[in-house]
Amino acid sequence: MREAITLPLGEEYHLRRGKDRIRYAGMPSDTVYSIVQRKRSGYQGFAWNLFFPIKKQSMAIDGVSIFVENVTPEEIRFRIQ
Repeated sequence: MREAITLPLGEEYHLRRGKDRIRYAGMPSDTVYSIVQRKRSGYQGFAWNLFFPIKKQSMAIDGVSIFVENVTPEEIRFRIQ
């Protein structure tokens, strides 16, 4: 696994070249957190929210495996696998 990445609320991270960007969108409830997945093509792009239960630690976004170590209303810490 790579080093831990910490994203404060509203900050963005580029998963890797040729892949999407993600942004931490916070916790709409005590048991759910949200990550925004953003695609961009030229000057246009689109994005959508992904919602996960707080206990969900492993996921794949745009084919990139992510392991969430910790999530709070203010930030998320994860590793790219």
